[in-house]
Amino acid sequence: MTERPPPPVSLVNLPNALTVLRLILVPVFLLALFAQGGHDTTWRWIAWGIFAIAAITDRYDGHIARKRGQVTDFGKIADPIADKALTGSALIGLSMLGDLAWWVTLIILIREIGVTLLRFAVIRYGVIAASPGGKAKTFVQIIAIGLYILPLPSALYWLQVGAMGLAVVLTVVTGLDYVLRAWHVYANARAGQRPPTSGAG
Repeated sequence: MTERPPPPVSLVNLPNALTVLRLILVPVFLLALFAQGGHDTTWRWIAWGIFAIAAITDRYDGHIARKRGQVTDFGKIADPIADKALTGSALIGLSMLGDLAWWVTLIILIREIGVTLLRFAVIRYGVIAASPGGKAKTFVQIIAIGLYILPLPSALYWLQVGAMGLAVVLTVVTGLDYVLRAWHVYANARAGQRPPTSGAG
């Protein structure tokens, strides 16, 4: 007697709802960030609160999906898009306001977009699991961006710079690591497809 395949996972579930919420919060966050010229203390606190809520949903949606067996194709695609939309919009917004150097934003965005494109390019050959360094990079990026959103006194400027500096270093290092691992996945897959060489007769 053949076993029945497991029923398909419904798209309407908590992890996907959290991902959609994060996408919805992105424009709301930007409205708060740019309110009253972008440097109003109250609105910056509000923007930070919205950013923090969105970042928390990023922390738990994937965990809940795996724990409950609610991983869907929609979640696999929408979750990284929501992540990039949140961090990318925050970085661009902060640079537009003059709070963050554009070169920092460009380095992080180029790395994130490049890795995303690379992931799609090698997905036919294998899946590259998230590394501890990549998870640390994401965490430090969120902390650093949050510090720049907060209306901190100038005496704590070193804290913002230090956190963002560490985020940039981790962004570059993990990006290079991802390129190397992607190359290994591709090379191993191609090697496995080669026909065996015949011995001398």
